[in-house]
Amino acid sequence: MTDSQPHALIIGAGAIGSFYGAILKRAGCRVSAVVRSEYDAVKEHGFQFESPLGDISWTPDQLYKDGDRPDAAPDYLILATKVLPGSDRAALVKPWVGEGTRIVLIQNGLDIERELADAYPDNPIISCLAFVAVSRVAPGRIKHNAYGRLVMGRFPSGLDAHCEALRDLFVAGGIDIKLAEDVVRERWLKCVWNTPFNPLSVLANGADTLTMLDTPGGEKLVRELMEEVMAAAQADGHPLPPRLVDKNIEGTRKMPAYKNSMALDYLNGRPIELDAILGNVVAIAEKRGVAVPRLETMLAALRMRA
Repeated sequence: MTDSQPHALIIGAGAIGSFYGAILKRAGCRVSAVVRSEYDAVKEHGFQFESPLGDISWTPDQLYKDGDRPDAAPDYLILATKVLPGSDRAALVKPWVGEGTRIVLIQNGLDIERELADAYPDNPIISCLAFVAVSRVAPGRIKHNAYGRLVMGRFPSGLDAHCEALRDLFVAGGIDIKLAEDVVRERWLKCVWNTPFNPLSVLANGADTLTMLDTPGGEKLVRELMEEVMAAAQADGHPLPPRLVDKNIEGTRKMPAYKNSMALDYLNGRPIELDAILGNVVAIAEKRGVAVPRLETMLAALRMRA
């Protein structure tokens, strides 16, 4: 271990956070983690992985609980928590942010960066979208099924040496990275699938993707929801490819029946990322004067359920 090794700290070291921590560990970084309920298991055994990448199990260089204070601020603070209504992410990361810390978001949703950018205007914000199939199977035990690609860029736009250096670390660890000049557009692209399918799965009592599409009227509804997301994106200055709705439907039908992350959270009694995935899309549409009646109805129904 040398002072020249980049130091990354993972906040939210669940399935997603611990996976990307494993990749940075393989790249030669010092990697620490803040954990909550699984502290004892991780302290004893580290993060144990089953993965097509081979043995990517790893032990944090430093392991912290909530309320601890770091020995030194990290070079990269990687926030991989869920973006839940009412959560104060700016306060969550405050003890760990130093003068030169780059704040890296590996989180779902739209317009999720602004809270951190406003709180830490002098710290670079690197926004990432994860395309990975990974799940927690027991405390400290993770199954990585496939993929791992990240799309990343500076928020609100552009690329710089911070993005390129982090890209190089992830590539050295064995995953594919796409650098995006317009990361907000990339988030809109992902919302075209996530914003209809995730909340709709909760209204459908945790239904999988093919159940939603094959139910009479289901595919039509999904398409209409996607079209509303496309209209909101265009009004927000991020026009998307005209065939994107067809492409998403075709791709979903080629996959096995799949329960998305929001369906799994709902079925397991966990809070859902309602605002990040749906509420913020509706808010931007309203701000831009775009009618999204189906998205609004879905949001109201889910707020009633909550």
